[in-house]
Amino acid sequence: MQKSIRLFFSSFFLLFSIALYSQTDSIVRRIIDIGNSDNQTMHHQDVLCNRFGGRLVGSAAFTDAANWAAHKFKEWGMEVIMDEAGEVPVGFNRGPWFGRLLGDNPMTLHFATPSYTAGTKGVLKGHVVLEPKTRAQFDRMKGKLKGAWVLVTGKSKGWPISYSDKAAQKRDSIINLNEEIEVKNRKIRYENWQNRDKGVPEKEQLPYNEEPGLFYKEMVEAGILGIIQSAPIPITALYDRENLHDMEFETLPTVADIKLNEHQFAVIEQMAKERQRFELEFDIRNHFSMGPVKYHNVIGIIPGTEYPDEYVILSAHLDSYDVATGAVDNSSGVGPTMEAARLIMEAGGKPKRTILVILWAAEEFGLYGSTSWLERNADKHDKISNMFNRDGAPTVANSISVPPILMEDFEKICEPLNDINPDFPFTLRQGEPMRRPTEPWSTDSGPFAVAGIPVVSFGTTDPKGYDFDYNEVWHTERDLYNMIIPEYQEHTSIVTAIVTYGVANLDHLLPREGYWKE
Repeated sequence: MQKSIRLFFSSFFLLFSIALYSQTDSIVRRIIDIGNSDNQTMHHQDVLCNRFGGRLVGSAAFTDAANWAAHKFKEWGMEVIMDEAGEVPVGFNRGPWFGRLLGDNPMTLHFATPSYTAGTKGVLKGHVVLEPKTRAQFDRMKGKLKGAWVLVTGKSKGWPISYSDKAAQKRDSIINLNEEIEVKNRKIRYENWQNRDKGVPEKEQLPYNEEPGLFYKEMVEAGILGIIQSAPIPITALYDRENLHDMEFETLPTVADIKLNEHQFAVIEQMAKERQRFELEFDIRNHFSMGPVKYHNVIGIIPGTEYPDEYVILSAHLDSYDVATGAVDNSSGVGPTMEAARLIMEAGGKPKRTILVILWAAEEFGLYGSTSWLERNADKHDKISNMFNRDGAPTVANSISVPPILMEDFEKICEPLNDINPDFPFTLRQGEPMRRPTEPWSTDSGPFAVAGIPVVSFGTTDPKGYDFDYNEVWHTERDLYNMIIPEYQEHTSIVTAIVTYGVANLDHLLPREGYWKE
């Protein structure tokens, strides 16, 4: 009798295991079928880029995108948390902008401005001056500064010219150094004048120390219209990181900070040196709103059936810079992440452990959203099997590298990936354990790695040779929807869904011993 009972239960558990395996296999097959026949990855990105645009934290575009993503998660049957992660003291919304050179050879100007900097008060037209580098130069031209656009030194890296107290102190020290150089140069000029008819070669004057906006405060008080700095192409425009968190609505910046195409800058600078008569005209609609403006991580939840208090995180950052529309950085992460969640839900997936689909806020401002979540969820750290994060190029996910301890799990998980599309074969590589970092790297998986949480991620490539160059679009005006590669993105969504679902369906958490180096 006991033997019959043991045989019955052995047969039952065998059939139960086969049924579970078949169910999982059928879900994966369904994910592939839906992903190939009704892939909506590019629709998600169309909405993000072309309806909302650049999703800067503090902007209406970011808030609208977060609300829309939450709505879609609910529509797909997921639970949703709008996770408050922080706030900025004022909001910023970018409108259209244009500029022109007016004169004998008119020119449409190619430029941008950093976020959280001033626009113009309507269409402003004015003459051009070169910034002063010594107190004597400033005194000689201070009357001419009123109503002028000032060309400042240096090459833009996308940040605005700082007007902070710390920057003012640095400028004062440089001005003092330049005063010492000016004393020496006056002597050199005098000697050259004395020797003008003696056949003595002229001595060269000493160069002045340069700092963009050296007399910034004095020039603003004198009534300048704005400052203009040379910018490499494509133009990068970031935000006022030094002053944002101290901004108040009643004391916002008032002077436009223009980053101008370096080739046009060179032409205008030469014209100014030659004291040609011409004017520049700008209309820049940078708008602020009263704060504080709160920002949220958007969390979609697919509940676990057996281990609801264990987690797999699938994520991408929702925010972007607004000089373009945040397509590559990071709609190309959000689109596949959202579609992977939709595919799992549409396929009827019921993972063993909970999948948290998180669209992070304020990654571009310093990983604020992910760092905040980790700090407020310390009790979950040991229960996170893996944190998958997508942030980078719109190239195709075609590989994973894992240390030996994870190979057996990932061999099973990745087995179906070569059945999706023969154009994109998938490779699982055995790598070495990672050294756990002490400081986060510059994307949202960084703080998780510091916390000791596995951050297995996909390798991506451009196998069809579309000549994608990440540096061309990263934080620049070219980060637009047309830079995304649809077939890569759609395939990546399917791969992401299968691997995430596979990790969530393991009967154990991914081991950390052997993932991280001792």
